[in-house]
Amino acid sequence: MEIFRTVDGLRAWTRGEHKAGRTVGLVPTMGALHEGHASLIRTAREKCDRVAVSIFVNPTQFGPNEDFARYPRTFEADCALAERLGADVVYAPAVEEMYPQGAATFVDVEGLSGRLDGGSRPGHFRGVATVVTKLFVAAEADFAFFGQKDAAQVAVLRRMTADLLLATEIVVCPIVREADGLALSSRNVYLSAEERRQALVLSRSLRAVEDLVALGERRADALVAAAHAVFASEPEVRVDYVELVDWATLAPVEIVETGTLFAVAAWVGATRLIDNAILR
Repeated sequence: MEIFRTVDGLRAWTRGEHKAGRTVGLVPTMGALHEGHASLIRTAREKCDRVAVSIFVNPTQFGPNEDFARYPRTFEADCALAERLGADVVYAPAVEEMYPQGAATFVDVEGLSGRLDGGSRPGHFRGVATVVTKLFVAAEADFAFFGQKDAAQVAVLRRMTADLLLATEIVVCPIVREADGLALSSRNVYLSAEERRQALVLSRSLRAVEDLVALGERRADALVAAAHAVFASEPEVRVDYVELVDWATLAPVEIVETGTLFAVAAWVGATRLIDNAILR
């Protein structure tokens, strides 16, 4: 497995693979790889001839009081896992490579960037859209693989890719969970044993809403109220948002239809976690 630090190195590799008639898949990550990332790499391996995994903790998607400095960084272990899973390349640029001195261009998806996580974390999706655009331009990959856990991010990136006429096709992979239902996240390492127990309230709220939809409930206000009732069972967990939205626009809906996104975010101790379900 090769490790590239520069855009030129990654791009030359991709162009060589394309010249040989091979497809390239990109798995963008911020490192601290877990089984959720592993599922993305496996799917990319199945779909594409060659796989590149990017590892870059992107400073522009963190707010001034967020966890950029302490975000888990496990580069050697990440590379070892990526290689075991069949990745051909790891792209691990320095901040200066991705944001050259004097860089003044950013990508802002208007409307969507202010909803869900964008409402709670101003500027977050601007940073995400900017770095993913840079990765797409650098990698020139045929496909890019993202997890459904970041469903709001997926909506922003789909809109961005369509608006900018980017050739990379976005592939969304299912959420990977622990046996007890907790969605895998690099931030789970922040949780104490008690906080981890409390964090299960997020997935319980999803199941409660899914059960009500299966019984015929379609009113968004009733479903949101039911989710809040579940969160009330863990009073130390601070709810950020509980919303039912159209997955394409992230706009709130009043009546649930197949494909409606139910998304939650909450603070468990000092750790902000997200989860979601696509309702059927």
